[in-house]
Amino acid sequence: MTQDRIAALEAVAGRVRVCTLCRLSETRTNAVPGAGNPLAEILFIGEGPGFNEDKQGLPFVGQSGKYLEKLLALIGLTRADVFIANVVKCRPPENRDPLPDESSACKPYLDEQEMLIDPFVVVTLGRFSMARYFTNAKITQIHGQPKYEDRRAILPLFHPAAVLRNPGLQDAMAADFRRIPELVAEMKARRQGGASAAAPSGDGSGGDASGKPTQLSLF
Repeated sequence: MTQDRIAALEAVAGRVRVCTLCRLSETRTNAVPGAGNPLAEILFIGEGPGFNEDKQGLPFVGQSGKYLEKLLALIGLTRADVFIANVVKCRPPENRDPLPDESSACKPYLDEQEMLIDPFVVVTLGRFSMARYFTNAKITQIHGQPKYEDRRAILPLFHPAAVLRNPGLQDAMAADFRRIPELVAEMKARRQGGASAAAPSGDGSGGDASGKPTQLSLF
């Protein structure tokens, strides 16, 4: 079953690398399908590749990536434990905001990745990935407040780049990040029938996360 999941994720990545569905394909160096553990309990979704990501074909490898790794260490995780993807798979020129048709073109790829990985928690990084799950919301108002779906919790956080630009957000970002293990534990219990359903926009609760995936695969 694991090998089937790996093969399916690799197939998605292969389609992304040759995708020409939007104008971003015309200026990219490399598409950035996403990378990480196919058995990840946590899926991080950012906005789009930047300069370094475009050169290497991997997500979050610049300064934002280093900060993300520091945050992961706060909760005892590394990049090998999670899967990281973006709303758009190719770098917008000059790191401009993704346009609606560009996000729409990439949406089926991200939908398929989320379905295949089937994480307990999806962590959105920044307002563009937040908008995938929270309509007309403001990140400054809802960061750190999870939303519950049938099989997972969605946790909206600031984008690491925004925190690096505004160090005053670091404490809030760290506090929000520390919620992730309890959400994983809560959703794991809910899937196993060991916890009652939470309200759609209520706070998450639960114990410490148990068991971390160990198999690493890059896509």
